Amino acid sequence: MANTPRERTAEARERALEAVRELIRWVGDDPKREGLRDTPRRVVDAFLEYFQGYDECPETYLQRTFEQVGGYDEIVLLKDIPFHSHCEHHMAPIIGKAHVAYLPDRKVVGLSKIARVVDIFAQRLQTQEALTAQIAGVVQDVLNPRGVAVMVEAEHMCMAMRGIRKQGSTTLTSTFTGAFRDHPEEQVRFITMIRAGADR
Repeated sequence: MANTPRERTAEARERALEAVRELIRWVGDDPKREGLRDTPRRVVDAFLEYFQGYDECPETYLQRTFEQVGGYDEIVLLKDIPFHSHCEHHMAPIIGKAHVAYLPDRKVVGLSKIARVVDIFAQRLQTQEALTAQIAGVVQDVLNPRGVAVMVEAEHMCMAMRGIRKQGSTTLTSTFTGAFRDHPEEQVRFITMIRAGADR
């Protein structure tokens, strides 16, 4: 995903503040009202936090690997990674969890780095399909394992709070590369490991 560098000038911040004020006026309220006077600043500061993934490169978190793994070459799975994102169509929250697995080829990466990659991509304007593919793609490209499997489960507030208004509906997406894509039994193992203990 190509990123547009975030403009950090005072002028850019003031434009963002005025945009929030204009939205408040547009929905029918007064940005000068006491309860709303500081809302533009809060919203702009919150956006800096929500979308800090644009300021980070996920590849850098995967470049430090460990080769002393005692010959281990089975699935490495980090499951139930919580994330918050925003849909690119309505800028409404997406709340979910990701499961990321790979089949190492002589090297592994620290587990926290996988979780950080999920966060970086989530903290951008997203579709769930693109988020799933991006996570799998960067792990495959940087680690070059024998295969990568990613499953994302999420609830979309653009569907829960507007339009069809179906609260509690969950969307599942998955992406497989390498051995996970070519061998269905590896996909079954991945899904079985995710679901292990889920009904307890």
